[in-house]
Amino acid sequence: MNQSLNPHIALKIQQQIRLAEDDLVIYIEEALDNSDYLKTGKEKLEESQFRNLVQVADTTESPEVVKNFLCYQVGRDKKWGTNKNSLAAKIIKDIDSRLKEKARKIADISDDIDFKPILMELIRRYLGYGYRYLKYLNAIQDKKIELIGTPRSK
Repeated sequence: MNQSLNPHIALKIQQQIRLAEDDLVIYIEEALDNSDYLKTGKEKLEESQFRNLVQVADTTESPEVVKNFLCYQVGRDKKWGTNKNSLAAKIIKDIDSRLKEKARKIADISDDIDFKPILMELIRRYLGYGYRYLKYLNAIQDKKIELIGTPRSK
């Protein structure tokens, strides 16, 4: 975020980002639960692949770079999915719609706030929660644990 922001406004932005966390968790869990990504055998998406996406988001200030990396991953193999119901497509759609809308609403706190750094913070958190949830889903699939909650449905 802009270092020259009024401290009161910067605090308010951080509070709004924290208030958005429940929605971010829900969005990424819905994307994972409702996509066709989770496959058996070697086609299963591994946590390391998702972690690479999180690392890309952590090293850029550009949502387009994140989406570009996802497209690259889709081109490499089928683990992210290849159709409109794929995990990659759902993540890109969330970035372009739900996360962007939330970032704009948060940026409306003040006229001189750029929403892009807010969007990147939301993307980073969204993907981080996705990494955690993927770990959980893969453990269920590998029969290492039993389902402890009901996955969200469409």
